[in-house]
Amino acid sequence: MHSERILVVEDEEALSDILRDALKRHGYKIERAFDGDTGLEMAEKLLPDLIILDIMLPRMDGWEVCRRLKENKKTSAIPIILLTARRDEQDVVAGLDLGADDYIRKPFSLIELAARVRSVLRRSKANNNKENSIKIGPLEMDFERQIVSLWGENLDLSPTEYHLLEILARNKERVLSREELLAKGWGYYLGDSRTVDVHISRLRRKIEEDPENPKLLHTVRGRGYMIKWKEKSA
Repeated sequence: MHSERILVVEDEEALSDILRDALKRHGYKIERAFDGDTGLEMAEKLLPDLIILDIMLPRMDGWEVCRRLKENKKTSAIPIILLTARRDEQDVVAGLDLGADDYIRKPFSLIELAARVRSVLRRSKANNNKENSIKIGPLEMDFERQIVSLWGENLDLSPTEYHLLEILARNKERVLSREELLAKGWGYYLGDSRTVDVHISRLRRKIEEDPENPKLLHTVRGRGYMIKWKEKSA
């Protein structure tokens, strides 16, 4: 059984009940809020292991809640799964850009919900790989302490950004497809590859001096992404 605490921020009481009951059956401890203001307050007080956050909320929408959580050092590392009934891809991209780790479109199956929750929680936990550190050009990763530094300065990465960078770093100079990154990073083979692209874009803004001309995190057209230090990009 699980011991992780999950905060569900959802204003539709019937759906909130379904989420609570489904996640409790998997052994998670569930806390609930029904509006954005209360959700933000509870997140700061309880520091849950995961937040499931609806986008369309009263008093403060999910985007604003997400933004404030990620800007607060106390809560910035808490992984967030967005719930959305909206079909516009840009709405999803906006949420991921704010620092959300994953999203689920309504309606969804409880099997999908459980799988995504497990995947996000797994990414936020410490890595047990035997290799303790790696250095690629000016980028250094200490896997034991989960610290990433660039030119000697520590970087502030979300759990998903860290996990994605770790996957690429452990496969340095090897091209990983979007599908492979989805499988390794999110735990499923079929999904929206746009999720990978958005997180790659966010990573580039943090590790590249000029994200438009990367020296570390490269796009290999038609194939995927690769970490390799190049003084001058091809």
